[in-house]
Amino acid sequence: MSETPRESLPVVVIGAGPVGLAAAAHLLERGLEPLVLEAGGGPGAAVASWGHVRLFSPWRYDVDAAARRLLADTGWAEPDPDTLPTGGDLVRDYLTPLAGALGDRVRYGARVTDVARDGADRSRSLGRERRPYLVRYTAGAETREVRARAVLDASGTYGTPNPLGLSGLRAVGEEGAAGHLSGGLPDVLGVDRARFAGRTTLVVGMGHSAANTLLSLVDLAADEPGTRIVWAIRGGSPRRLYGGGADDELPARGLLGTRLRDAVEAGGVELLTRVAIERLDVPARPQDGVRVLGTARQDGVDGALDLCVDTIVNATGFRPDLDLLREIRLDLDPVVEAPRAIAPLIDPNHHSCGTVPAHGETELAHPDDGFYLVGMKSYGRAPTFLLATGYEQVRSVVAALAGDRAAADAVELNLPQTGVCSSDLALAADADGVVPPGALALAEASGGGCCAAPSGPQAVTLGLGAPVEAAGGCGGTTDAPAAQPEPVTAGFATGVGHGRSGDE
Repeated sequence: MSETPRESLPVVVIGAGPVGLAAAAHLLERGLEPLVLEAGGGPGAAVASWGHVRLFSPWRYDVDAAARRLLADTGWAEPDPDTLPTGGDLVRDYLTPLAGALGDRVRYGARVTDVARDGADRSRSLGRERRPYLVRYTAGAETREVRARAVLDASGTYGTPNPLGLSGLRAVGEEGAAGHLSGGLPDVLGVDRARFAGRTTLVVGMGHSAANTLLSLVDLAADEPGTRIVWAIRGGSPRRLYGGGADDELPARGLLGTRLRDAVEAGGVELLTRVAIERLDVPARPQDGVRVLGTARQDGVDGALDLCVDTIVNATGFRPDLDLLREIRLDLDPVVEAPRAIAPLIDPNHHSCGTVPAHGETELAHPDDGFYLVGMKSYGRAPTFLLATGYEQVRSVVAALAGDRAAADAVELNLPQTGVCSSDLALAADADGVVPPGALALAEASGGGCCAAPSGPQAVTLGLGAPVEAAGGCGGTTDAPAAQPEPVTAGFATGVGHGRSGDE
């Protein structure tokens, strides 16, 4: 077979989320032709699914630099840089106009199923570096293929949640109980209210997504009698989420953990620790709920878990879908499933958010040249991705693809030392995302977190929070205005340094 020269082909970007569309903007600016394949029906489909959630960072840090330049030529009116958008705002006011500026370079309903080197399986080495990539995708009932000079996989992890089973496997019966499972960020106080009002909900997980849902349920229970809230964690203590104390690098990191702890101590949330879910049984009548079986500790006593609930909120995090990359030669860490060079910095066994240095094409490269995992998927199973990180990743990768090695190697994260990702900022924001001046001092004291919070008036009264692992959207661009506080170019510290290693 004849080989197509790689240089004449487009660069395929998988996923039309914030990082994928930013990659396309950088490619276009560098004179490289992008082709974005998005499984959803529109830009930012995953973001749209948590549209009720407010980011913890204001607009000035949520817009990529190349995307801003592309949009400027279209007459786009940039949102107020100091307000905090919701996921819905991000899609409507930024991603949709950006995708429109890219035009037919973005294809929707295009789900990528396989990526390979054209004419060579994973084991074939001879002439491999000359071969373009073959990207296979489905569009409706049709299977299509496109060849590419390079591939950037920015498909994220939101579509592949971790299972409920303790060993990384689904609990027995988990697939059959799918109708009783919600995603990690249900809109408890909005469109999903009827599903939770006056019912029993089991929230599984110990991240900020779990805290978000739990506090939303506490607010719901105040208005809806009969609403019961059970919280299940696999560790022996929730102190890592509560924050504070000698083990926390940021003892005053915000209100989220404090308010959740208060809700548990007040009896509004039933806490189960050391939970191992082994089996889910669905009764003959689905309206009777789902039976959760396994083991747990309650009030210091270990015993069997036998609980009947209406809905289970699986807030156990996400993992990358690597099946479509079976024929690509990847260099992944065996623990986190992230590129080997960045894995030690984000391993959740040792970091909660941790200090993640700026990194770019060099750290993201794989044995198959021209293939990159970028955005949330580049973090594998680690839940600590920041949007700013993804923007800098694709800027560096695209510079390398364009032959600008100096720009590719000049990586940095230009962020204020505090406040860009502060949970307190989001909690203090009003319904329009405006943060009162007094809240900035609170953010300065707390140092910031890597989270987001539900929008709406209730955010101030309850301090609801949601996760960067699902949002993939708190952080910033590399062109922060000069008037901002001195940037941190080597990364920034947030959260509990010891991660899971500090669990009881």
